[in-house]
Amino acid sequence: MSVRSVCVFCGSRPGIRPEYTEAARELGTELGRRGMTLVYGGASVGLMGTVAAATLAAGGQVVGVLPHFMGAREIAHLGLTELIRVDSMHERKALMATRADAFVALPGGFGTLDELFEIVTWAQLGLHQKPMGLLDTRGFFQPLVALSRHLAAEGFVPEAQALPFAVEASPAALLERLQAGPTLTVTEKWLKRPEQT
Repeated sequence: MSVRSVCVFCGSRPGIRPEYTEAARELGTELGRRGMTLVYGGASVGLMGTVAAATLAAGGQVVGVLPHFMGAREIAHLGLTELIRVDSMHERKALMATRADAFVALPGGFGTLDELFEIVTWAQLGLHQKPMGLLDTRGFFQPLVALSRHLAAEGFVPEAQALPFAVEASPAALLERLQAGPTLTVTEKWLKRPEQT
């Protein structure tokens, strides 16, 4: 499977560390340099705006998906290759997933985690087999990596799915990992009926 488009989940705020903005810029530049399409939430602010602007500046295509009701809260990026307006957050996430060959999470808040967890859950249920990755700037995602392993250790996630995403600090290294194929392969039924006695 060739990854030509990457959906990026990230903060609509820049965070307190300049390294987060620099990592978003580096990822966008790398996407554009490779001729890849960025699919993201459509805003011009925070890390979202940074990754979009960098992708465009490097010659890449950018598809933004923004719910109508968020127009007043997250300022739409009007310079995108394509800006799609939708009616709900559910429609936004479904459309971004459809348009992407892979998924990357950058630092962000609850919205970023919501998007990431939903796409991981869909992979667990066999609804997609697309690679997923975390851009681990300054070890931002290490607590999440530890939590993922804890979920498996406590029996809530199969051991084979304890780390369902590639984790890299370098945008180039992360994109190479994603090109290698799916990061989660489901080999057992996620939901099983209880044994009959």
